[in-house]
Amino acid sequence: MRTTLTIDDVAAELQRLRRTRDASLKDVVNDTLRRGLREMTSEPKPRKPFRTRSFDPGRVLIDNVDNIAEVLALIEGEAFR
Repeated sequence: MRTTLTIDDVAAELQRLRRTRDASLKDVVNDTLRRGLREMTSEPKPRKPFRTRSFDPGRVLIDNVDNIAEVLALIEGEAFR
């Protein structure tokens, strides 16, 4: 089967593979497509569930964060009145 494809972004990589394997472009493209299709149609590998570790920051130093100016004054070390 003959098909015209535009492969601008991968053409250089295919040419590099062709030179390193000393193979024809046709063989490299077919092999690459076969491997890609095999990977895309296979079952995904099970992933280990992501766990978030808890952290105790200690006592909360700010009672209320409704007043941003007050919070910034505390954080920046200004004498708060």
